[in-house]
Amino acid sequence: MFLLLALCLRFSMVGAKPLIIESTRLPLSTDGKTLNTTVLQSAIDRIAHHRQGGTLILHKGIYLTGMLHMRSNVELHLMPEAVLLGSTSPYDYDEPGSAAQVGEKSRTALLVASGQHNISITGKGVIDGQGLELVLTIDSLHHIGERIDPNYNQRRMRPNARPKLFFFDRCDGITVKGITARSSAEWGISIDRSSHISIDSIQVVNRAYWNNDGIDLTDCRQARITHCDINAADDGVCLKSEYAELCCDSIYIAHCRIASSASAVKFGTASYGGFRHIEVRDIEVYDTFRSAIAIETVDGGIIDDILVDGIRARNTGNPIFVCLGARHDEWPGICRNIIIRNVDAEVPFGRPDEAYDLRGPEVDYFHNPWPSSICGLPGRYIENVVLENIRVSHPGRASKAMAYVGTYRLHEVNEAAASYPEFTMYGELPAWAFYVRHVRGITLRNIKAEVRDKDFRPAFIFDDVEGKTEEGVWPPTNL
Repeated sequence: MFLLLALCLRFSMVGAKPLIIESTRLPLSTDGKTLNTTVLQSAIDRIAHHRQGGTLILHKGIYLTGMLHMRSNVELHLMPEAVLLGSTSPYDYDEPGSAAQVGEKSRTALLVASGQHNISITGKGVIDGQGLELVLTIDSLHHIGERIDPNYNQRRMRPNARPKLFFFDRCDGITVKGITARSSAEWGISIDRSSHISIDSIQVVNRAYWNNDGIDLTDCRQARITHCDINAADDGVCLKSEYAELCCDSIYIAHCRIASSASAVKFGTASYGGFRHIEVRDIEVYDTFRSAIAIETVDGGIIDDILVDGIRARNTGNPIFVCLGARHDEWPGICRNIIIRNVDAEVPFGRPDEAYDLRGPEVDYFHNPWPSSICGLPGRYIENVVLENIRVSHPGRASKAMAYVGTYRLHEVNEAAASYPEFTMYGELPAWAFYVRHVRGITLRNIKAEVRDKDFRPAFIFDDVEGKTEEGVWPPTNL
């Protein structure tokens, strides 16, 4: 009897087909004004309860919705000219003041998932968070006392309780392919503590408000970000590590085009566990305020086995930034085994993001154009760095009247161990191409540094550097 039941169950499951639900067969409004949250969530839940999962297909139209919970084995597919439009009312997301809404760690979003598996968002349609309108509503409700944000940023005059576009946490098997994601109130696509992730051939336009990152992976593993076009008001692709017992591991980022009012590809700032086995290949960077590539550990995390191969950067504030810091007066972490090669970067004299409405914050002191920097800490070295096949073009025009740190004053350059990590953190630097300090084991091979106007500083400064080898470096290093 038990064998017969088992065989019947097996054959019934084999014969089952995934459930497909078409938006045209649902009582949905496509006018962009009528809220569809309940109907859409019901369709997602129905598919999730089907033994083989399935797909919700949105056809042409504008579907206004509040927060939707993605479920295991569900694909949300947006056909061309389909728009999933986020509500501009914060009441259509989580309740205010909850633990889910604390600044960058906000767990609210237009699309959320927690502990799910095999979830997909695909197609050629658009997911639009209406971020600016949503933020202005949140801000107004805070100031009239109706919906108080307990973490309101008084100094910058903006709310912290802002929904992301996507927030997926502790999920296994995530696919995002083909869509356009735009106008979040905060980060765009944010994925935490998840694995087996594929983000491919999507466009992210996230410039509606401050802290509008493009794609963020926090303590994720086995992830691929490929063939994406990202224009973000904060970091373009950002790897983070919020948990000391976890790390970003086995991440592949390739064939992407990125513009950013911060850094194009960044590891950090949160760096408690660290980043291991990361590959970054063939990235085009343009109109980016900060670094083309920023590799940072400042919270005790370990950076190990990093390959950056192929960056073409134009109109970018800084080509390369590698930093080992200690923000919390604890173990400063480890930074080692980094290869950066095949980089072609041009740095402008002025701001790279001058044309944007949301521009990165400038420092509050006079300075000359900054070089790329690779900096550890006294007694805590960055180890085993290879720079190969790199051309950097800098503007020159440095003036001693603007700022001056001579080579005899290297000891005066700020260590900035506890500072927020950016290439500006050390203040005025005494080189125009590369400033390298507290490094053990560095190879420079086929490096060409060009300056377009006069600069009184040398191209390269090496301070407290052990085990330096070089071949084909221009101009020749002498310190």
